[in-house]
Amino acid sequence: MGTGVRGGNRQSNHTRMGKEKLQALFRGAYERGVRVFDLADLYGTHPYLIPALKALPRRDYTVISKIWWRQGGIPEKERPDADIVIQRFLKELNTDYIDLVLLHCVESPKWPEELQKQMTILANLKKKGTIRAHGVSCHSLAALEAVATEPWVDSVHARINHTGAIMDATPDKVAPVLQKIHQAGTGVIGMKILGEGRFRNSDELRDKSIQYVLGLGSVDILNVGFEKVEEIDDFAARVRRVPISKANS
Repeated sequence: MGTGVRGGNRQSNHTRMGKEKLQALFRGAYERGVRVFDLADLYGTHPYLIPALKALPRRDYTVISKIWWRQGGIPEKERPDADIVIQRFLKELNTDYIDLVLLHCVESPKWPEELQKQMTILANLKKKGTIRAHGVSCHSLAALEAVATEPWVDSVHARINHTGAIMDATPDKVAPVLQKIHQAGTGVIGMKILGEGRFRNSDELRDKSIQYVLGLGSVDILNVGFEKVEEIDDFAARVRRVPISKANS
């Protein structure tokens, strides 16, 4: 479950619901089988998740967050190093560790060089057990292609659907890169599965996108910014209708 619909400046459609409704949504998502929750400093959703699931063992669900290292996007002008940022994340989340931390919204093909300092810090935090894995979320085809040859990446967020809506390139260009990343043993989390909500009112588009992404065999997790439990139920029903032969991952 993503939490960054229309996100920026530590707000999103999810935070704008208010604490009570968002935490009820988190609980409803868990009750329906959601076990991965995608947060970010940019979205402002850190304080809401774990209190909503406080009755559950922490090991029973996965928390993803993202460091906003670029200019703009969050109120502060300063961009402290990842070790300082992660300590703040842990306090906001009220947890001892984060399952996956990403460098948010990389676009440059040279990001492994440009962000090397932060990558080293995150690698050291992984050794200490403060985080369990690290990676990037990509917002350009060139950045995604760099993931395929970068062993530091444990997992990548990549935009993928059957129409190319809100993607880094057309599906025929993105899909082979995802396959290469997957074959290298790197986790692939697909985002924009429903075109950032553009498919919300079309049964046909939702079905075709889900079938397409599952059929690639290279996407490990489908990340969707559900805003209602009914959307979770609808999505799950559509996933169940995809023949096993097509969901060949």
